[in-house]
Order: sequence, then C-alpha cells, then structure tokens
Amino acid sequence: MANNNEAIFEFTDVRGDKFNIKLDDERRIKFARDILSGAEKNKVHVFGRISKRTEAYNPKWSFHMDPKTIDFFDMAIEVCDSSTNYLEDHLDEACGAFLPGCFWCPWTSKLTREISSSKK
Repeated sequence: MANNNEAIFEFTDVRGDKFNIKLDDERRIKFARDILSGAEKNKVHVFGRISKRTEAYNPKWSFHMDPKTIDFFDMAIEVCDSSTNYLEDHLDEACGAFLPGCFWCPWTSKLTREISSSKK
C-alpha cells in the first residue's frame, strides 16, 4: 500500500543551527511525532544519508537528508557525527573520509517542531 503522507520537521544541533528534514514514511512520521510529544525518549537523534544539493524545504543549506534514509538513533559511531555548520563548511570533503558513505548522524540533533504535514 502506498503512503500518501509527507511531513517536514525541524531539528537543531549543539550550535543551535536549524535543519529541516522531510519524512515520507508513515512509521517514521509517527516516530518523529512521538519524539516531539515525549512518548519516545530513547531514539531521539536524527541520522540519514546526505545529498549535496539544496531542497526547497531546507533552503539555508547546500545539502539535505534523503528522506528514504532518515531514521532515529540513541547512540552512533563517531565517523558520522558533525554539526550542521561544520558539514556545510566542509561539504566538498563529505562522503569520503569525512562522513563515509554520506551518512550523517549529528549526535546533538534534537527535533524541535513539525513544520508542515500534507497529503500528496
């Protein structure tokens, strides 16, 4: 069964930088809403594979997280951690020794709000 839901969420990092993600999977949307409501207390940080291009829902940054790869974690390995601003400043180095495989898991990421939700 195809999912027609789509939602945009905002998270912040240790520096307070705001970054938007798009979720298009019903399970992940519900999970993100559970984090915001306080029902989920463990897996509260965001990870996913970056794509080096701007998206309309996240215009401040030169990259975005691929919605198909986004999920949530409680602990992660060090090689995927970076602040949003550091990643932006070193985007040309990302996906090599820095953030291998383009996976980004900002340890200090914290969902702050749901920006929008719509049916396709």
